[in-house]
Amino acid sequence: MLPKLTKITTLKENNSVAILLDNPEQLPENLLNESEFIYLKNKLEKDDNCTVYKYPCILFFEKIIDRESYLKTEAARIAGSKLFDVLKVENIKSVQIVNLSHTKLTLSFLEGLLLSQYTFAKYKKEKNCFSLDEIFILDETVSENQFNEMLNLIQAVFYARDLVNEPLSYLSAVKLSEEISKMGKEAGFAVEIFNKSKIETLKMGGLLAVNKGSIDPPTFTVIEWKPENAINSDPVVLVGKGVVFDTGGLSLKPTQKSMDYMKSDMAGGAVAAATVYAAAKNKLLVHVIGLIPATDNRPDGNAYVPGDVITMFDGTTVEIKSTDAEGRLILADALSFAKKFNPELVIDIATLTGAAAIVAGQHAIVGMGNSKENIKKLKKIGFETCERIIEVPLWDEYAKSLKSKIADLNNLGIREAQSITAGKFLEHFTDYKWIHLDAASVSFLFEKDAYRSEGGTGFGIRLLYNFLKESIKR
Repeated sequence: MLPKLTKITTLKENNSVAILLDNPEQLPENLLNESEFIYLKNKLEKDDNCTVYKYPCILFFEKIIDRESYLKTEAARIAGSKLFDVLKVENIKSVQIVNLSHTKLTLSFLEGLLLSQYTFAKYKKEKNCFSLDEIFILDETVSENQFNEMLNLIQAVFYARDLVNEPLSYLSAVKLSEEISKMGKEAGFAVEIFNKSKIETLKMGGLLAVNKGSIDPPTFTVIEWKPENAINSDPVVLVGKGVVFDTGGLSLKPTQKSMDYMKSDMAGGAVAAATVYAAAKNKLLVHVIGLIPATDNRPDGNAYVPGDVITMFDGTTVEIKSTDAEGRLILADALSFAKKFNPELVIDIATLTGAAAIVAGQHAIVGMGNSKENIKKLKKIGFETCERIIEVPLWDEYAKSLKSKIADLNNLGIREAQSITAGKFLEHFTDYKWIHLDAASVSFLFEKDAYRSEGGTGFGIRLLYNFLKESIKR
């Protein structure tokens, strides 16, 4: 449950206070006695930039060091996460925020505070959950509308985190589609779910091949937010990978830190759906469509095998070199299907290759595509949201290893530059402006990282939402 946000014009007595400032000269003397004021001022003049006083309530001070704008906003988010940790330890459920620093930092600080509140305790007997009841904001430069927009965006991130954290025992492909349908009813966007029979009729050979080893049917979910006064006549299409569990199929993965968290292999689908949720909930004037192909990938006796040749939705034949390169197969069908919408731009997001972690670690998405202007915009927003993108090239040389002697393509290529090679495979199925985001290294964390939770992170939602929002200004 997210807290209530309330604007105030004066500080309340006997209530915890968090203050953002640039330098100690901005310290409000009326909150402290003389000795405390001198102590705190001296401390903040040193390297330490966070000081907490414990009274009946908390006084929290964070000095935002003068540096580049995006680093300041990220410092404010991290400060918000620090504050949440303090409030949780002290079991304090109400806090006031005062910003004496840059005007934009109130929202960033609040964002870090709210994102830190997430927990996934559904399957725990002892929940041990902590949540704030109310946050008071003393800052005349921010509006109620901005608070409401942020709450809706945070809720979208939490929905995605929940989906990523759910095990396969709950979240089958069918259940994933049902959960997205619930999000649609809440936010007001349209949802259409293709069942296996419909997918077979459409001849989506990639999705059907990956599903062959499963006892559960696949789904293909089409979602749409189309406001009457949308600024774009042709839609932006978001494609999200929805592999609800990936064993690697017959090309079986090792278990430790490989297969054991593969419930997160549908994170791209969760991010795509949650981004549309946020756009609809905040009534962005952007026509956006989401496509989420979903299945699990298991090594049943009828599973597809290396050496098979399959025919994709667009008629391309693909020789299977590895059943663990399944994500690109289901995405390729979705990318081909996207052509029917005559899209202005298509962005796919997927936990596609382990190689992305070698390139970016847990700090960025690996991005590529054929729309340089849109990649530039997306990278800029990536810095602003600290959901950054490392761009890699899509040179033709990287496609050479995808040639097959018996089919149009093979689905693996070579080991080197595997993130780019996977991107080159997907590129074959596009004839429009397109960006591919490989989020394999940022979608699931084994340890909490400030406001990014342990487990599912929802990384990419704030990036894509703000990209859509920015497009309204064109």
